[in-house]
Amino acid sequence: MNRRLTTAARRTLRKGFTLLEILIAVAIVGMLVGIAVTNIDKILGQSQEGVAKLFVNESLKASLVRYRIDLGDYPTTEDGLKALIVAPEGKQDRWRGPYVDAKGGALPLDPWGAAYQYRYPGTKNTESYDLFSVGRDKIPDSADDIGNW
Repeated sequence: MNRRLTTAARRTLRKGFTLLEILIAVAIVGMLVGIAVTNIDKILGQSQEGVAKLFVNESLKASLVRYRIDLGDYPTTEDGLKALIVAPEGKQDRWRGPYVDAKGGALPLDPWGAAYQYRYPGTKNTESYDLFSVGRDKIPDSADDIGNW
């Protein structure tokens, strides 16, 4: 009976974790951190693509439509998206811009720090314009471009 009490007493006096329990917990946390770190690029990449799609298909599109209503046509490729901020030569009388909220007179950049690309008439949208982000690789007309086509 004494033996049972001493064993039971030892169990109740034992507080904290064993080394094995701590090592298992550290290993589990390490695996979870490893999984999160390897997927963070994918998660951030998806949100960057979403922002670029939003700019191409909503924000800049709305600005180009307002420009077209005021001036009767989209800006030329030569005038580019800059025509949304500054009146093109010879069109100052009908231009009612700026059509884009450009801080410091500069157009917004895509999530990868590159300028949005614009062509009118478009090569992919032959009846309209091409508006696109060059994507992560920053190379126009490559597979990762995010455009209005």
